[in-house]
Amino acid sequence: MTHSLLRLATAGSVDDGKSTLVGRLLHDCKAILADQIAHVEHVSSTRGAGDFDFALLTDGLRAEREQGITIDVAYRYFATDRRSFVLADCPGHVQYTRNTVTGASTADVVIILVDARNGVLEQTRRHLAVAGLLRVPHVLLAVNKIDLVDYDETVFKDIVKDVGELGDQLGIADIQAIPVSALVGDNVVERSERTLWYNGPLLLEYLENASGREDISQEPFRFPVQYVIRPQTDDEYRDYRGYAGTVASGNVKVGDKVIVLPSGGRTEIAGIDRGAVTATTATVAAEHIATAGQAVTIRLADDIDVARGSVLVAADNSPGTRRELCATVCWLGDRPLTVGARVLIKHTTTTAQAIVTKLNGALDLDTLDVTEADELTLNDIGRVQLKVAAPLAADPYSRNAITGSFLLIDAHDGWTLAAGMIDDEEGEPL
Repeated sequence: MTHSLLRLATAGSVDDGKSTLVGRLLHDCKAILADQIAHVEHVSSTRGAGDFDFALLTDGLRAEREQGITIDVAYRYFATDRRSFVLADCPGHVQYTRNTVTGASTADVVIILVDARNGVLEQTRRHLAVAGLLRVPHVLLAVNKIDLVDYDETVFKDIVKDVGELGDQLGIADIQAIPVSALVGDNVVERSERTLWYNGPLLLEYLENASGREDISQEPFRFPVQYVIRPQTDDEYRDYRGYAGTVASGNVKVGDKVIVLPSGGRTEIAGIDRGAVTATTATVAAEHIATAGQAVTIRLADDIDVARGSVLVAADNSPGTRRELCATVCWLGDRPLTVGARVLIKHTTTTAQAIVTKLNGALDLDTLDVTEADELTLNDIGRVQLKVAAPLAADPYSRNAITGSFLLIDAHDGWTLAAGMIDDEEGEPL
């Protein structure tokens, strides 16, 4: 039986119960081995955590177990009879927001937890903003620890109202709220008799039925070249020249007209191959079509200049190239970002030098307004303008999440400084 795949990530403030919820979900879905359960029971007992500490099923680092917090993104894989899941359990501490950006960047659903006793906090706002900026298709609001407020419907509705207002401001269209108790198990896999006032889907039921990201196979063709393959052997493949990579969006078939950016050369697809073509092995399987997400090697009809960093695009729908970008960034660096900063920009398979020419403002997480800013500090979300040394074949992020996103990197030590999303030409707001 073929399972559809759903990618999900957890987010929320510290101690909202993310790891406990994930552990409960894995446990109740029978995705935990018996020896793991026995180990967690033993550790829970020695730590005085009660009969079973579900958070220990996901907090894998020693420091996480000792401190009772999540530090790194913990990826878990599990399946039900209806679906397969890749789950990223993200940290809640503000200094680990960069990890949350990483986990949510490929998610189809972000589960944002809110402690029913505390309501919406700054990290809740921050993670909602990240979900909105990354255009995650679905947000699942898990109002956790509902048992600690005596299953009060009014508390639940007040939190839903607050989050709904934030979602409207951030442009998040789909928010599903569920009252849960990760510790007790209310409305996670089994429906709770203590929330008879709630008749919506269970958490697992929602995940099994949620749709994934939009089908990018129908978007314009984009193919960033990762590697040029020339075996140069004495056999039948000695004249082989192919361009390997993964189709970022759209689809392409033999005979299609394409443009090579940034050079602008025009040609057509002569062949599409799968498999290895090297100096010691030359085994390929010819294909007639390739679609988004597939890793292939493309042969072109003409011998034109193509290198790593080139992008093959549909001849009738080219994004062109640009050296100046207006973008929204999540700043992940320890040192502040200021105008004039020189960085490296990593866009698809291209890495180039760039300079920050302007700061257009930062997002105020209390009001969700864009305010003037002289710098961006750790975990700030702001708008910047960049001038790039090399022309980039870039789309707005709203149209293509792969060719519309980038990383900013410290040229000296290689650390990732920011995750960026290219704005529309007219300069869409945060």
